Amino acid sequence: MKLKIITKLQKSREIVVDGFNQTLFDTLSPPFPPVKVTRYDGSKTGDIVELELNFFIFKQKWISTIIDHGANKKETWFVDKGTTLPFFLTGWHHKHIIQETPTGSSIIDDIEYKSYPILEWVLFPVLYLQFLYRIPIYKSYFK
Repeated sequence: MKLKIITKLQKSREIVVDGFNQTLFDTLSPPFPPVKVTRYDGSKTGDIVELELNFFIFKQKWISTIIDHGANKKETWFVDKGTTLPFFLTGWHHKHIIQETPTGSSIIDDIEYKSYPILEWVLFPVLYLQFLYRIPIYKSYFK
């Protein structure tokens, strides 16, 4: 399944790219499940990001490896691929794109995920809402 969320910001691409750090990822933790960043190497190829999802009665690890990063005149990106995923996911590929716009920049979360057949459809609205939740956080963080 695929989903794409776009957040428009009135900050330059350079400022937004510089702001992608562990503090931002800590700030993006949703109300449920709360997410704790246990390792954050950065957003360059080969870096590792480890998360702990707290479902209160149990916890799940989520480990992603940055498999690509780069920039051109219009955008900067990095791609994380899930290597250890929570039980409900069987695949995760997330391209983070920070694109220059005439009024600032846009953060594009371009995600492809896999799960068990029927669960993919159940997860879609949950994941979509999790990423919509980020929009006001991004706007406040990059104010």
